[in-house]
Amino acid sequence: MASGKNGWADSKMIARAILHDRAARRKVLARMLLFVLAWMAAGLWLIDRWLAENLWYFLGWWAFCALATLVLMLFALYDALAVIREERGK
Repeated sequence: MASGKNGWADSKMIARAILHDRAARRKVLARMLLFVLAWMAAGLWLIDRWLAENLWYFLGWWAFCALATLVLMLFALYDALAVIREERGK
């Protein structure tokens, strides 16, 4: 695994490639959506008793779920704006 400047440059290059390619953005959005839905389902049905035992576990679990949902919504908004920009440019 690369470290230092090369690792950062590689990460920026991968992020830029994902952000500029519509198909790649949609794949990332779909994976993020599946992750958030699985996270919510696990909290609602699989570990609900464990979360009910401790307030901090409950708050942490659902705070992370809310944060992941917010990131997903922001990325979807970026995708919508990018599609508008791409279509106007044609």
